[in-house]
Amino acid sequence: MADFDGLSDHFILRMYEFIRHEVLSDASAGSHLVGLAARQRADGVLKEINRRGLLCKPIDWPEHLTTGADHCQVAIATLKTTSS
Repeated sequence: MADFDGLSDHFILRMYEFIRHEVLSDASAGSHLVGLAARQRADGVLKEINRRGLLCKPIDWPEHLTTGADHCQVAIATLKTTSS
């Protein structure tokens, strides 16, 4: 992937680990600061990790980011129905 050209294996793993740590911190604080953009970035980094044959501990995503639905579209639909 062009996004990761020139980056070391160690750096790629640290990127993923950083996002995993942020998700854990978010969950322990009871907040929803980590959103869909972080999930999409982590998915891209994980694809690169797998492509390189590296191993990492998976991210335990909170329920609001595991549905597979576009979270932003769900929020917009909710706003439309509640503001009518």
